[in-house]
Amino acid sequence: MKNTKKILSLALSLIITTTSFVGVYAKEEEESSVSKLQSVNLLDKDNTEEKLHKDLSRAEGLTMVLKSIGYSQEISKEEENVKLNPFDDVPEWFKGYAGIGSDLNLTNGKSETKYDPNSNLNKKEFIAFILRSLDYDIENSYSKAEEIGKKIGLLSKDDNINSKITKKEAAEYIFSALNKEIQNGTKMTLGEYLVKSNIISKENADSIGIIFGEEDNKNVHILYFNDFHGNVAEEITGKKRNMGMAKMVGYVNEFKEKHPNTLVLSGGDNYQGTSDSNLTIGKPVTSMMKGMNIVASAVGNHEFDWGSDKIENWSKDGDFKYLASNIYDTKTDKPVSWANPYMIIEEGDIKIGLIGLAHPDTPTLTKAEHIKGFEFRDPIKSAQEWVDYLNAGKAKEGKPDIIIALTHIDSDQDAKTGNITGNAAKLANEVKGLDCILSAHSHRSVSGKVNDIPILQAYCYGRAIGQVNINIDDNKEINIETQLFQGSDIKDKIIKNTDSDNFYINLQKELAPIKGEILGKATKEFTHDRATKGSNTLLGSWSCKAMAEKTNCDIAIQNGGGLRRTLNAGDITMGDLYEIMPFDNYLVTMELPGKDLIKAIDHGIDMPKTTDGVFSGLNVEYDSSKEYGNKITKITLEDGTPIDENKTYKVVINDFMFTGGDGYDFTNAKNVDETYIPIRDVLVEAIKEAKTITPENIDYIKDIEKVLKAA
Repeated sequence: MKNTKKILSLALSLIITTTSFVGVYAKEEEESSVSKLQSVNLLDKDNTEEKLHKDLSRAEGLTMVLKSIGYSQEISKEEENVKLNPFDDVPEWFKGYAGIGSDLNLTNGKSETKYDPNSNLNKKEFIAFILRSLDYDIENSYSKAEEIGKKIGLLSKDDNINSKITKKEAAEYIFSALNKEIQNGTKMTLGEYLVKSNIISKENADSIGIIFGEEDNKNVHILYFNDFHGNVAEEITGKKRNMGMAKMVGYVNEFKEKHPNTLVLSGGDNYQGTSDSNLTIGKPVTSMMKGMNIVASAVGNHEFDWGSDKIENWSKDGDFKYLASNIYDTKTDKPVSWANPYMIIEEGDIKIGLIGLAHPDTPTLTKAEHIKGFEFRDPIKSAQEWVDYLNAGKAKEGKPDIIIALTHIDSDQDAKTGNITGNAAKLANEVKGLDCILSAHSHRSVSGKVNDIPILQAYCYGRAIGQVNINIDDNKEINIETQLFQGSDIKDKIIKNTDSDNFYINLQKELAPIKGEILGKATKEFTHDRATKGSNTLLGSWSCKAMAEKTNCDIAIQNGGGLRRTLNAGDITMGDLYEIMPFDNYLVTMELPGKDLIKAIDHGIDMPKTTDGVFSGLNVEYDSSKEYGNKITKITLEDGTPIDENKTYKVVINDFMFTGGDGYDFTNAKNVDETYIPIRDVLVEAIKEAKTITPENIDYIKDIEKVLKAA
């Protein structure tokens, strides 16, 4: 009996000792994370033991995460950050952090105006903050917080995701997060980002055990962007999607550090679109292309906007190749001299064949004079011809291991089903021998497969970066996957390239006198939503009336895509006008038969491939349920006089439309006068004369189908 008691006593003593040891060990580990974060100023040093063991409030939890990614108390107090705060229930000290957290999409609060700062935070909410700081998807970061947290090692297998959390526990999770990869495709860890951002030193990072991401020396990668349209400025207000040239170059550099076998490609339409680029004929975009070390680009329709001679200059100055296998010189019946049909690049252990393809609709999307002498052949036939050529080993560089179509050809993807459509999908279904298709033109986010062929399109304006990951296994088998990273999700942790940033800053100084000139004021927003169908826009209506007044015409017609964005309320600058009207189009007046006038207006309603046309001087009723091109049920002049098909009417349009742009047909026009008066100048003049402009409600175009349904 005595021996039994001794054994039990010894066992109990051992259990107590072991338990005490585990408790001490856990305590040391917890304190270790706290002290490590404090040593690099990522956690306040005035935390008492009592504070560390206290349950974390919602305000404290968000503040801890923001401090851990470099937002100090001083930064949070800056006026611009305090103004970002959307909540009316937060204390003064927390307003800046609430603003930053909301701006970075780390939190949406309890509602649009309430954050509930003093209530207790649970682990699920805190882990969601951390996952979002690592650029995980905003919704999944909360709904799948436990799944993702355990997968990446933030949470242990036994963690209760719904329990309360103390500051000590929070510090453990934060320190663990420093060694997790940011979800922007670069393989950079959060701690590594803090070092590169000069928030903590490399020496201090090493001392607390921060790990840098591993290099991928085996696989080959392609970074891809398309339809940049001169958007060299980072978008810092509104939806904050455009990354801008400095962060585009910065991203490429960050990616290449971990992925040495990388090439950068573009889908075209890069230069025209903003005052920064238009006023300098693409100078900042060329600088960006060089900074990214771009290898090749497809030829977009907007590459022709200033004449084909610019294409060759951009290629030379940017040190990259244009590829186009379906643009032929009509004089020589050979591919144009300023673009190659294909190129073969050896990267890593494989040869990559690239075949360039331009959009077949380029002749109707471009001023006729700029594509004179060029033939745009069927991309499917051209692609097959050059795929067969490369696979037969006829190229001097040898037979490629894979063949990728680098195109300015459209695609779209259903957000729910993932189904991909468009001309790029036709390529995938009809061309045999392609391994991947890089799409553009339609300004869509596309990443998926058609006929087992990966298709990728990276939105537009530098709002996304696409990745093609060419994975090579030990047996040299190749598997191709595509990914998309949206700028609004990742750009807060992209480090600007210094040279590109300095170039942009100096460019703004150079252009400030031109861009900054205030022309007048808009009392309200002149909207121009290019996705709107079946109606004129406020900006379109105003611009048409200005065109008609300038030329003493009764009717004005403008293609909707000739205007590129909304005119915001407030001061109107010359820079605004260059972005709204980036094209150097001019006015063309004519006497147009009534039959052709009706046809032109009908052509611009519910356009299936591009932005709807806009007009003034008419009253139009149409039936949206009818087939395209035959929708108009009633059309009159403003005074109600019906349009007579046999009479002529004085009409003003732009030269792009006159030469068949967007599929318009004015071949029956009489007494045509190509005035050569730039439309941008007409709009500038109208604003200066009026000093203040106000949008007028549009009541002269009606869909009777909607009226009948409403009745």
